Amino acid sequence: LPPLLREAPVWTLVYSLEQHGISLNTLYQLTSERDGPQLLVIRDANGGVFGAFGSDHFAVRSGYYGTGTCFLWKKLSDGELVAYAATGKNDYLMLSEPHFIALGGGNGDFGLWIDDELYHGHSAPCDTFNNDQLSSTVEFRIVGLEVWAFEI
Repeated sequence: LPPLLREAPVWTLVYSLEQHGISLNTLYQLTSERDGPQLLVIRDANGGVFGAFGSDHFAVRSGYYGTGTCFLWKKLSDGELVAYAATGKNDYLMLSEPHFIALGGGNGDFGLWIDDELYHGHSAPCDTFNNDQLSSTVEFRIVGLEVWAFEI
């Protein structure tokens, strides 16, 4: 996390698949109520935990948005967290469309992509973050998803 947010005294759960149901529209509605950066956390059916840090709230917009503070991350099997910072090679940081959320791109694929049912996703290496694949398989099934906001 950016230094200022590492010290954030309050993390607020803005959206949870378990609490708020399976709806990308609900996710957008709830995340739009809080300006500022947000942390996306995904658990897949294979037990993987990974996600993204967005420099701004997730909301349907025209084209890519976000700043160079965005990053992708994953938890390794030993519990270590690995972050993939923006490389500056392109501006394909955050993309929020009515039918999907995506982060990264530039080589014909997204670093992280989630469908509108918040059920399927895929991850692949991309130029934006020079990341490894976040999930154990390219295509994954989502069993848990949360979005957290920070209060400073």
